[in-house]
Amino acid sequence: MSLPYALVLHGLGGSGPTHWQNWLAGELAHRGGQVDLPQFTLPDEPRLHVWLAELREHLAAAPTAGERVVVAHSLACLLWLHHAAGEFDPALRVDRVLLVAPVSPEFTDDPLITEFLGVPLDPAAVRRAGASTRLVVGEGDPYCTVPQAKELAEALRLDLDVIPGGAHLNVAADYGPWNAVLKWVRSDRTPLTPR
Repeated sequence: MSLPYALVLHGLGGSGPTHWQNWLAGELAHRGGQVDLPQFTLPDEPRLHVWLAELREHLAAAPTAGERVVVAHSLACLLWLHHAAGEFDPALRVDRVLLVAPVSPEFTDDPLITEFLGVPLDPAAVRRAGASTRLVVGEGDPYCTVPQAKELAEALRLDLDVIPGGAHLNVAADYGPWNAVLKWVRSDRTPLTPR
């Protein structure tokens, strides 16, 4: 079975070398998959319009043959929702999207991400941007509580997986290697489970 093309999107500050996103990119590449793990401009001081333009450049450069998936973490989940709510371009549509540990659109404790908040919650736009989208949240995430994640999933009409004790599903929560996310990329195996 051939692997899909995977576009892996980091959040605020990027993904360090031991983050599951870097592990995932390495695993996919090792198995012969096409993977793109871009570094957004100024990852510690994100600008929505800059990141949106860069996201769309990477989507436009993605191969058109075969399945295309997007795996977003943290702030990149809001970035994806802004992209979805923008002007629709069928050439940028993907097959599957995994939104992992989103920052709640109601989170106001970090002035660096203010531009990303207030995202339109439009389920039709999300379906236009990606044929299938799934949301994953860690229990105890300081940026998005489980009730907030449930509200987000309901507003967008998405399936939601809750990872017990997963917190922000990052290195601090001990999420380096994470086989469940690799299985999801390879075969759409759901629901996602802890590492």
